[in-house]
Amino acid sequence: MKDELKDLKFKVNGKKIELKVNPKILLLELLREELKLTGTRTGCEVSACGACTVNLDGKAVRACSILAVQVNGHEVVTIEGVADGEKLHPIQEAMVNHGAIECGFCTSGMVMSARALLLENPRATREDIKKAIQGNMCADSGYVKYVEAIEMAAKVIQGK
Repeated sequence: MKDELKDLKFKVNGKKIELKVNPKILLLELLREELKLTGTRTGCEVSACGACTVNLDGKAVRACSILAVQVNGHEVVTIEGVADGEKLHPIQEAMVNHGAIECGFCTSGMVMSARALLLENPRATREDIKKAIQGNMCADSGYVKYVEAIEMAAKVIQGK
């Protein structure tokens, strides 16, 4: 028996999206394959590495573990929606300036986890930052530069 397509209406990066989807398609697949938002990475596909992290209503979630139909009526922000046109978000700028980017594969997930944290708590401590990115795996770094970059971004966001 073929799955019946379901109506899906949500916002992604501020843009209203309306389409019919297979109820079994993952948000990750929808973003990458249907909407061509490939900055959200496919990593482990079991919600362990954090490469597919997006923001759902401001919270960091793994797009590989959410069905697309679950975002109906909600707002999703991907890495493509973080910058303001050509102007990088303070988190992105801090990561570039602080040399926190190695191969770049995990970077979008790190940015999205950091963004969710700083939306909720712009005065996040070093411990808060470590906790927020603990589910984001990176084979290239010792995480120190990521933590320092997020601290730097928090100061910019706070206006310090």
